[in-house]
Amino acid sequence: MPSRRRSALLARLVVDTPGRPQIILGELRRVILDGAVPPCTRIPLREVAELFGVSHIPVREALKTLIGEGLVTHEPHGGYAVAQLTVAELREMYIVRETLENASLAAAALRATDADRAELLAVNALLEQAIRDDDPVAYQRQSRNFHIALTKPSRLFRLLHMLESAWNITEPVQSMVHIGRADRVRLHTDHALLLDAFLARDVDRLLMLAGRHHRRLAGVIATLPTDTGLLAPEDISAAQ
Repeated sequence: MPSRRRSALLARLVVDTPGRPQIILGELRRVILDGAVPPCTRIPLREVAELFGVSHIPVREALKTLIGEGLVTHEPHGGYAVAQLTVAELREMYIVRETLENASLAAAALRATDADRAELLAVNALLEQAIRDDDPVAYQRQSRNFHIALTKPSRLFRLLHMLESAWNITEPVQSMVHIGRADRVRLHTDHALLLDAFLARDVDRLLMLAGRHHRRLAGVIATLPTDTGLLAPEDISAAQ
């Protein structure tokens, strides 16, 4: 009899105690955001329910929530899958991320406590280690953590929630994993400058550097390959 864990997604779900429907949403979200399963990965409803020892109902409810978060798609006769962005949608989400991040930076720099600054320094150290190790997966993870640590001190909680949602939508693409090491190094050079301006509470310089960083990031994202299945081609009619 074949194993029930037939997909990459199923193999990564952790079920410590079967029969607990409240953990399904968190586990599915965790696996998708880890980036270990690429866009378009199928999410078999029946097998997920069997794995967690529950009926189909709580699995459907969890998947509905993830559809609302932009992490899962559903087709009436095609089932559920990890969402795939088009090239245009990915660019749009990076614009959303930039706008929300910039809106929080001034408040974050001015309100940051010693603990906030220590957290940012610690994350930056992990980013530097990822660069030294040439570890793109760690760089992807710590780059997100760096930007979160940069904005979290703003205490603008509704804005930060929207920013986290925007990050989540782009996370399955794992952009930093699919660019070259030289690009990661250049982006991290920007991070170092952002860190210095943040620690100095130099808001004007921080915002200037953030704008430059996001322009560089947009250029890097534009080079992502579209033949890997990570991204869907742009809709030609929408681009006209």
